[in-house]
Amino acid sequence: MRLHVGCAMWTHTPWQGRFLPHPLPPGERLAAYATWCNAVEGNTTFYATPARASVESWARQTPPGFRFVVKLPKPITHERRLTGADEELRTFLETMEPLGPRIHALWVQLPGSFGPDGLGTLAAFLRRLPGSYRCAVEVRHPAFFADERAARLLERVLAGVGAEWVPFDTVTLFRSPPTTDAERDAWTKKPRVPRRSAALTDRPIVRYLGRDDVDRTVEGWQHWVGTVAGWLREGRSPTVFVHTPDNAEALPLARRFHDAVRALLPQLEPLPEPLPAEPLTLF
Repeated sequence: MRLHVGCAMWTHTPWQGRFLPHPLPPGERLAAYATWCNAVEGNTTFYATPARASVESWARQTPPGFRFVVKLPKPITHERRLTGADEELRTFLETMEPLGPRIHALWVQLPGSFGPDGLGTLAAFLRRLPGSYRCAVEVRHPAFFADERAARLLERVLAGVGAEWVPFDTVTLFRSPPTTDAERDAWTKKPRVPRRSAALTDRPIVRYLGRDDVDRTVEGWQHWVGTVAGWLREGRSPTVFVHTPDNAEALPLARRFHDAVRALLPQLEPLPEPLPAEPLTLF
């Protein structure tokens, strides 16, 4: 029984010297993060396909059971809207090959304007993907949350290829007015949609966005603690990513979420011991 948890990135300035050793060369930063969490969102691939050498380094720095959920590049999902992007997709998949089974899923994050009328395009795109990859789709169009028929049609498309629907839970963020600059910025950029917590596959993925206040973040994730524990009891293998608007405390919060689930399921495999942020001394 294993729960994977992680953050939106593996290096973040507020973590340096507090949670992770500093300075660290680029070729060691992911390895340090991987002693805290056993999964990470591959957000950087949305903006540019990395060099293959970088991906080879990611593989070297992580154990075989580490999970990457890698986001398809923006030209594929947002600019070409899943059509006519075969060359970009081929290049991306070839670049990601060194990660091998560490790729938990290809993350297809669709723009907010991609609505139910695009489901045929989505279905055709997902069917063209190599069967060796699992897929996870994140939608933001309001119709998928307000219209039951649209939601069922999306679920049918995803079920046809064994893909997961990734919820981005922003309920806690929008529950009360923002109190920090990062929260105010998040209010203008993050989707305001109802919480969805139904798993379609044996590997559900959750993205949870809390607040910059730790206590409010923990209060807001109680729903997910119970839901994830239930999935584990059913034999599913969930992955949960913890975000806050400034992400300053996201790294220890991800471990805290794991601890909360493990309190309900003591048989859950523990996370590794974190690498000390400060070098060990004799005195």
